[in-house]
Amino acid sequence: MSAVDPFDRFATAILPPKLPEALRRRFQALARSTTAAAGEAAIADDDVAQMVFLASGATKLVAHASQGREQVVAFHFTGDLVSVPARAAHAYMLCALVPSEFVTFPLDAFLSLARGEAVVMDAVLGRAMTALARSREKAITLGRKTAQERVASFLVVMAERTGKRGGSPRGSACILDLPMSRRDIADSLGLTIETISRQLGELRDEGLIETSGRSIVRLLDLAQLDERAGHLPATGWNFSQFELDQ
Repeated sequence: MSAVDPFDRFATAILPPKLPEALRRRFQALARSTTAAAGEAAIADDDVAQMVFLASGATKLVAHASQGREQVVAFHFTGDLVSVPARAAHAYMLCALVPSEFVTFPLDAFLSLARGEAVVMDAVLGRAMTALARSREKAITLGRKTAQERVASFLVVMAERTGKRGGSPRGSACILDLPMSRRDIADSLGLTIETISRQLGELRDEGLIETSGRSIVRLLDLAQLDERAGHLPATGWNFSQFELDQ
């Protein structure tokens, strides 16, 4: 766990530096700092919608339907601001994938405070627009893409969000340390565990990735993976942050 107070991390990431101290204290009064071990729920089946800042760690947002059915809606990482809906047609659980720290707020009260400070609301809206864009991309992935395109899309998105630069003879690569299980990935992509393993194996056999143990995936050619994901060349992701020094 981080030595920095979770609320201070939230304030640094979301609140403007010159926010009046009285307003900062009002946010702090609303906040509740919690921790969760891997596999534990931070927010589970709540009757009140929550805004959650992930101060450290990694989580999955899971929707529960009838007959014990589950859907991994999204994965979230350090610094993310997550809206967790109240129980309605489905129940939602925010579950830690690794030991994690959270700052939680009642959603309505949080937004009421944020509306009073344009810079705070801008930060919240910016993150909401990013989340909406990711949701749209996932809808396309689940509705129109093949199994290999879904897995390639997942790897490209994880590269963008959590990848670390790594060497490759082809000039662009990154290393993923995935905190989620193969089952989590399968539930997120609407596939079976066997299909996930088979598609990773095919990408490995083609020299596009390497795997090590349960969690390490080395992406050897991000441009090719982006193409396999079915992305349009004109709007494909910029891989320059992973390009090697020449």
